[in-house]
Amino acid sequence: MKRTPEIKQNLLDRAIAAIAPRMAVRRLQARAMLALAGGYTGAKMDRASLGGWRALPGGPEADLIGDLPALRARSRDLARNSPIAAGAIGTQVSHVVGTGLSLSPAPDAAFLGLDAAAAEAWQVSTQREWKLFAESRDCDAARQLNFYGLQRLAFRAALESGDAFVLTPSIRRPNRPYSLALQIIEADRVCNPKFAADSDAIVAGIERASVGGEAIACHIVDVHPGELRKRSSTWTRYVYTGSATGRRNVLHLFEPTRPGQIRGVPSLAPIIEPLKQLGRYTEAELQAAVTSGLFSVFVKMDPDAFSGMFSDEAQETIINQAKGWTGQMEAGKAINLLPGEDITSANPGRPNAAFDPFVRAILQQIGMALEIPYEVLTMHFSSSYSAARAALLSAWRFFRARRDWLATYLCQPVYELFMEEAVASGRISAPGFFADPAVRAAWCEAQWTGDGPGSIDPVKEVDAAQKRVAMGISTRAAESILYDGVDWDIKHRQLVKEAAARKEGGLAPEPAPAAAASASDPKTHDPADMTDAGEEDDPAPDPNQETPT
Repeated sequence: MKRTPEIKQNLLDRAIAAIAPRMAVRRLQARAMLALAGGYTGAKMDRASLGGWRALPGGPEADLIGDLPALRARSRDLARNSPIAAGAIGTQVSHVVGTGLSLSPAPDAAFLGLDAAAAEAWQVSTQREWKLFAESRDCDAARQLNFYGLQRLAFRAALESGDAFVLTPSIRRPNRPYSLALQIIEADRVCNPKFAADSDAIVAGIERASVGGEAIACHIVDVHPGELRKRSSTWTRYVYTGSATGRRNVLHLFEPTRPGQIRGVPSLAPIIEPLKQLGRYTEAELQAAVTSGLFSVFVKMDPDAFSGMFSDEAQETIINQAKGWTGQMEAGKAINLLPGEDITSANPGRPNAAFDPFVRAILQQIGMALEIPYEVLTMHFSSSYSAARAALLSAWRFFRARRDWLATYLCQPVYELFMEEAVASGRISAPGFFADPAVRAAWCEAQWTGDGPGSIDPVKEVDAAQKRVAMGISTRAAESILYDGVDWDIKHRQLVKEAAARKEGGLAPEPAPAAAASASDPKTHDPADMTDAGEEDDPAPDPNQETPT
């Protein structure tokens, strides 16, 4: 049974009781019922630990738009000057994009009525045309990067600034078959015309529809607001999608975290303060360690001996030399002090033995905020094989999600724009492409493949994958995606082609891999049969097996 809480009367309660006693009683009863009702402790304001926490229930615009300029500037400053921030951004770019997400056309042959030979021929032809576009710097409006370099730049810009914009103009170039070009716009350049205040129609440079809140256009200033050049700025309005053609004119790369959010948040935003403070602490510890490592000899002179031994001219020379010391420590140097001066030094106790554990604890929290395990964030794999592999698997779940995001919102839309131009110009044949959206989607289906995660111990991992498939708890398709992100069906078709080519060329078929050992095989449980590396010895060769040529 709950004990009735003691409700103390405040000044207002006593005033109401003097005027309207019954109302005062009802007021106290209501307060007692609220006290008994419980509720969420995190919302209480009468606790000492929460009383000073005044979190406001702001909307997605109120909580973000005003802070964005400072968040972007500090995020980019950390990416330039903080080793941890630079490493966090670089790790994501290297693992998500790497050398670039590569296209594998995969049209829906069954829906389009294509046989295997026709589908394969179409894929080869389309791949050739795509390389003509993607591997040339002409696909960049500034002619600096090819499509794979643009992927890295766009992804990095979105991480550092919260979002990035990609314009898709048509630029005719001599001796180039495709006019499609990409222009990456940094987030700061998308702002309200003449830096006007936000309104119901335009917020942070994004123009929205009155119904549904759809982003329909953005306003881009011709010169970055942070440039030193002083000249009048002009704004251009870019419509996201053509009203007549439906063409994608602007690709907005950002990941909303709240409904109604129209601009992105830099990935370093939750950890800006810890990163800055950790940088200051590291710099202070480094300077203290450097100072502790220096050893200088200070020569103190007795004032009476100084005045008795040296002439006025010599005294002046010695004093001027002593005044020339800037206070900078130099290893092994003897420093003359002025008469009457003394050195009082404190033992800095450096290097600090607690430095590494403390920094490691902060980095673990930073890794949690970034969804990157500590081992991957710091490139420090000193634990066991199982722990290192668990960290890599956790990191790759995050990297694959980001890779899928990049493929969905940048790579695939660009490929569809490329297909539009290629089919319209007759360089690629795709019957019904402009007549039916379903047919068009079937022609534009594709797989985007990035660099594989690599292996800590390839033999162990392949053996484990083989056993999972043999036991029926996994499939070849799942293991293929887990290995390098490439669909099993694509690999299977390639293997069929290679097997047919070997047979046609008169080569013996490749030997089948050894079957996974069964759970009842005593060899799998006998430590005496394990090699030094922890792996089972290779099975003895079958004398009846044909030796491949």
